Amino acid sequence: MYDQPRPNPAQTAMTFDQMLERVRYEGAHPTRERAEEAVRTVLSALGQQLVGDERVDLAQALPVEAALALTAQIPDTEQLTGWGFIKDMAARAGTTPAVARWDTGAVLAVVARLAGPDLLARILRQLPGGYALLFGQAELRQPQLAL
Repeated sequence: MYDQPRPNPAQTAMTFDQMLERVRYEGAHPTRERAEEAVRTVLSALGQQLVGDERVDLAQALPVEAALALTAQIPDTEQLTGWGFIKDMAARAGTTPAVARWDTGAVLAVVARLAGPDLLARILRQLPGGYALLFGQAELRQPQLAL
């Protein structure tokens, strides 16, 4: 008899250490600790913006430590625009919007790679305007017809 194929358990394409090194490189952070701080802050804030299957699927695509940072927060009832997200990040980190934008871009560029194009498209459809650029994507929106 032939063995029945067994499904492979989901494997993260990157370990948490590899993720931190990638964010450290993308964000030009001087230390691994600074990169880890950025990852945890950005993912915690993103976790407050995502709900439903997109939140669960993104958590599954991330290394365990990153997934825990994403899912530790209860989603907010009011979603922030991309710019509102940056201002919130700056307030959380006690820094300027420029530094918060830099950190967010470095982290979300790595998250976008881990999520893949299909999941990223679903995430961007769920979020208000302004997030595509934070993930390193073009902001493509269908024009709204005036009624």
